[in-house]
Amino acid sequence: MTVVGPFGLSVRDQALETDVQTGLAAVEEGLLDATKSEVPFITEAAQHLIRAGGKRFRPLLVMLAAQFGDPHAPGIVPSAVVVELTHLATLYHDDVMDEADVRRGVPSANTRWGNSVAVLTGDFLFARASHILADLGPEAVRVQAEAFERLVTGQILETAGPREGQEPVGHYLDVIAGKTGSLIAVSGRFGAMMSGADESVVDILTQYGERLGTAFQLADDVLDIASDSHESGKTPGTDLREGIPTLPVLLLRAQAAEHGRPDDVELCELLDGDLTDDALLAEVLRRLRVHPALEQARRDTIRYAEGARASLAPLPECYAKSALEELCDAVVHRAG
Repeated sequence: MTVVGPFGLSVRDQALETDVQTGLAAVEEGLLDATKSEVPFITEAAQHLIRAGGKRFRPLLVMLAAQFGDPHAPGIVPSAVVVELTHLATLYHDDVMDEADVRRGVPSANTRWGNSVAVLTGDFLFARASHILADLGPEAVRVQAEAFERLVTGQILETAGPREGQEPVGHYLDVIAGKTGSLIAVSGRFGAMMSGADESVVDILTQYGERLGTAFQLADDVLDIASDSHESGKTPGTDLREGIPTLPVLLLRAQAAEHGRPDDVELCELLDGDLTDDALLAEVLRRLRVHPALEQARRDTIRYAEGARASLAPLPECYAKSALEELCDAVVHRAG
């Protein structure tokens, strides 16, 4: 058994390990090539988060999904570069919206160069992704466009908040299906599609990616509260400080509304306060880390990861399928 990739996936087959490692190395080279500009400053800004590292979760999923067809087909690595560039671009924009100071353990682009440069760098990455995508054919362009629409819709839904009478947790799951699930679903879809896998396999791996994407975001929600910055690569409580609803907080608020326990009501009031105060944020984090809502969020993460695993059932038994199943375990492990 060998561990491959920054995400720490265990691979039990030498040929699969070689394919994945070779593919991820080619993706890394492709990311650097795609972010070069004739203007040195643009290159520096565009490669800022690439050089900071990252899990390369989406390219890894592309490589594993490609195992169900021809894993060496020419469109696989470029499609993985497209999804990772798109993801990176959203990080630049997210950090502006969230006023985040740290990303992947380094100062965020908006902290280092200001909001305008960060937004424009994200746009530059979208442009470079589109350029690569154009060579992958009209179907790939359509798939990416639909996913990007869902991604942006999810961001708008998050910004607008629940409709009148809409249940907040249900609204939130709609948000993350768009913001996170859509692009991870495309990773599974591109890997299978570009490898020439059967359409039924493409559909299965798309559904798998969608469910795993939800689990992945819920794990991030838990990490925002439960981890330190060394584990998560960003400042703990960033989402809390910005008032971004996450599953543990929504579950807490639901419990406070239903049962009215004084400690829960008080914690909700603290969450509504000025969390730019470091001491107050630390107190909120301390109390959330021992609250049952955090454990419930962990259980929900496991439930979605198990749903992703179950969706793989129709696929033939092989090392790639086992690796995809272990990827579910890896996502759950991030949530503790």
